[in-house]
Amino acid sequence: MILSSSIVQYLQYVEFEKKQAKHTLINYKVDLTQFENYISQIYQITQIEQVTHYHIKSWLVHQINEGLKNRSVARKISTLKSFYNFLLREQLVTINPLNKVQAPKVEKRLPEFVEQNAMENLFDGNIDDEHFENTFEGLRDKLMVNLFYATGIRLSELQNIENPSIDFYKKQIKVLGKRNKERIIPLTNEVIELIKQYNNQKTANGFISNYLLLTNKGEPLYAKLIYITVKKYLSKVTTLSKRSPHVLRHTYATHLLNQGADLNAIKELLGHSSLAATQVYTHNSIQQLKEVYKKHPRK
Repeated sequence: MILSSSIVQYLQYVEFEKKQAKHTLINYKVDLTQFENYISQIYQITQIEQVTHYHIKSWLVHQINEGLKNRSVARKISTLKSFYNFLLREQLVTINPLNKVQAPKVEKRLPEFVEQNAMENLFDGNIDDEHFENTFEGLRDKLMVNLFYATGIRLSELQNIENPSIDFYKKQIKVLGKRNKERIIPLTNEVIELIKQYNNQKTANGFISNYLLLTNKGEPLYAKLIYITVKKYLSKVTTLSKRSPHVLRHTYATHLLNQGADLNAIKELLGHSSLAATQVYTHNSIQQLKEVYKKHPRK
């Protein structure tokens, strides 16, 4: 089978059946296109059946020589493994060449998070004169950052929040996560009030939409605007190199754990399919305990 055709089939599979996020699809497409270009140009291979572990290792070595880090190489191997698992399932190949390819060791990075007092300063207005303004855009931005920190939702989940998913009486929100998996997340009184204020401002502006969060033109939010907004406000309270929505997700989980929340409960709130994905936050909690222990009189 022609390699490019099998890639197209795979990308359609992960988009429509696996329901992967847009950025994941982009990563898969980039990785597989790079791989296809390399083996077609270097080895003149166009048929998927001709690819062996030798060709894959050669491509990976080429990537490393180009300066790619181990973490990025490991991600590309993961993409290829998923690709070949699909091909095996569809009986488009009979052998998985990835069985003879070993991913490089990757040092585990602890999730970065913003300190609790910094988040309190951000929301309480103890930073500077450029705080959240009492305008449509200012209320939207404040609600956006609050939702990330108060619920731990992902960027794509925030984008897709619709008005009917918010239950003001029960103070909770229904979120559609990865693979169309729904979960219910409680909302704080502060967030509930912010949503009401923002909706009033939205009505005053004449904006009508099923989506909760909109641009100042009344259109659904786009990813770049969300990133820019979060970075703008986190830059006021932290010097972390990463100041993204995902950092707020890490911050939410870490602060919950530090306050004594059950790890399994955090797993459900985050929408993790495995507890192993949630356990990484225990390292941050242990680090906090070590800092407290340094104050012991017999240190």
